[in-house]
Amino acid sequence: MNRIIVWIKANKLTSILLLIVFYFLFQKYISSSLSYQRTYSGGADYSPALGMKVAPQSLDLGMRPDYMLPQQEAAPTSDVSDRLVISESYLSLLVTNVAEAQKQIIQTAQSFGGYMVNSNLNNPQDAPTATVTVRVPSNRLQEALELFRGVAVKVISENLMGEDVTDQYVDNQARLETLEKTKAKFEEILEAATEIQDILQVQREIINLQAEIDAVIGQQKYLEQSAKLARLTVYLSTDELALPYAPSETWRPVVIFRQAVRSLIYQMRKIGTALIWLAVYSVIWIPALLLIYYFKKRKPL
Repeated sequence: MNRIIVWIKANKLTSILLLIVFYFLFQKYISSSLSYQRTYSGGADYSPALGMKVAPQSLDLGMRPDYMLPQQEAAPTSDVSDRLVISESYLSLLVTNVAEAQKQIIQTAQSFGGYMVNSNLNNPQDAPTATVTVRVPSNRLQEALELFRGVAVKVISENLMGEDVTDQYVDNQARLETLEKTKAKFEEILEAATEIQDILQVQREIINLQAEIDAVIGQQKYLEQSAKLARLTVYLSTDELALPYAPSETWRPVVIFRQAVRSLIYQMRKIGTALIWLAVYSVIWIPALLLIYYFKKRKPL
């Protein structure tokens, strides 16, 4: 240690040059290391499968995805016999072949008369992951879930939610009737109007009412179709750690061991990358060191 200090004192310019080179080489790796630590501690930057729509969770072994949190429910009513419920499901599946499982899920949804909403496939750190979102007829939801479970080696987590939008649908229907009656009244006034100013004003009101009517009709169609076709989001991976789930045990040695191995591999890759950068930049720092050594030798005693 004393030799190093003595060498630094004797070669101040060289030491400063080395510090500058190493600063530029390792600047981006420091930030990437912090990002990696947040990822594997379940921080806000963690996205288990391709930017999926899931909150921070899973790998800190304590937090839960946002779709597992209690959902706000409308006040129940009993005066409507035919309820309008929008169903949404989430599955986390451990599979042997991600691409094949993804294909089977899409084909199953299409065979039921549904369709694919979106599909993503990625291969982060040699652990393939995918997210598939499909819609299937609500009356075949349980059948679809059963077939999707059959694709997996293990079902890591499953969550089924239903949002009752009956009250909203009934309110929209009442509002639609009121708007149509109001529009009809204005049309009667328009037929009886004789002044140009009155005609223009009534026409503006009719146009505004028609816009509101179209908006309500659009909402009604959306609610009807959403209730008719259930939405299923399936997370697929060959590695359980890449899936969103809420583990029952807060301390699991096997999981910790896997995380440690991954962290070691990640750090070794960083070191290898840094060495490559250092070798590439050698065209700068080696000549600089040689010049410093040359001028130092020529310096008179």
